[in-house]
Amino acid sequence: MSKRLDENLGSVGYDGLIVANEPVADVFTVTIRKEATAAATYKRGTVLALSAGTAGDGKLVILGSTATTNETLTANCILAEDVEVGTTADVTVLAYRTGHFARNKLAVASGYTLKATDEEELRKAGILLSDAIEY
Repeated sequence: MSKRLDENLGSVGYDGLIVANEPVADVFTVTIRKEATAAATYKRGTVLALSAGTAGDGKLVILGSTATTNETLTANCILAEDVEVGTTADVTVLAYRTGHFARNKLAVASGYTLKATDEEELRKAGILLSDAIEY
């Protein structure tokens, strides 16, 4: 059985998350900490925070999560694909470590608002944010 080389296999839709080609949107693998109570779905464009401090485990959680005692959560990267995070095991996924993204397309924890200090931490990591207007 042969496969046609000119066949349309699918399409890619533009979601407006990436604003510009510079700096390059570079991806890497990260580990997201399992959920404590109920499974959750994180969408592409979710801002992730790195767990550090004496109680930190080096894993990532959604920005706006509540830190435990002696844990510091710092904005670190942006999720590159949708992912289901369960309650039994940590999840390894792709995230953007650098790039230029639309601020209005980013997601954080419910009830949390992206702060200037979060944006500064992302900038230090090589992630730029801009206001993008949808046409």
